[in-house]
Order: sequence, then C-alpha cells, then structure tokens
Amino acid sequence: MTTTPRVGLLVRLEAKPEHVEELNEFLTGALPLAQAEAGTTVWFALRLGPTTFGIFDAFGSDEGRQAHVQGEIAKALFAAAPRLLAQEPEIVPVDVLAVKLP
Repeated sequence: MTTTPRVGLLVRLEAKPEHVEELNEFLTGALPLAQAEAGTTVWFALRLGPTTFGIFDAFGSDEGRQAHVQGEIAKALFAAAPRLLAQEPEIVPVDVLAVKLP
C-alpha cells in the first residue's frame, strides 16, 4: 500500500554547461536509489531547460522527508555538486495539498 504524500521537496539544479549530460545521467541513474527508499512515495527527475534540471519528491511524513535528505541520493548529489552544478541547489520544502496517483 502506498502512503499518501503529505510533504515534499522541490529542488532546482543548474548544471555547468560542460556537465549537462553528466547531470542528466546522474538523475536518471538515481531512480533505483529513490525506489529503495521506503519513505519516498513519489520521485521525479525533471529537465526544465537546456541546463536546468529539477527533482520533485513527496513523502507520507516529515520523517520520510528527513530520511531522504540524509539518504544516498542527497549524499551523492552534494558530493558531485561542486563539479556538476553552476550554483548551489535550490531546495524548497513543500506541503502537498492534493494528489492523484494511480
């Protein structure tokens, strides 16, 4: 049974132009890590523009969100950030007001 998302994170990532494809591969390759997180209800990796990417993920509880922030994807992203990103990731905690899932 899937937990209804109640809280989430909206993350904006700006890649260095020479590392666009590497960031793209990093995000698509992170899917198995997101799938392994019990508290992560939904996880999306997004391409918003030529060098702009995003992540939206949602959780059934704030505990799930905190576990994700301390998890493997966050660790790997922050380790790679100085090399891949043109600026610090913009991370916005959000409340999920309504949701439609299959």
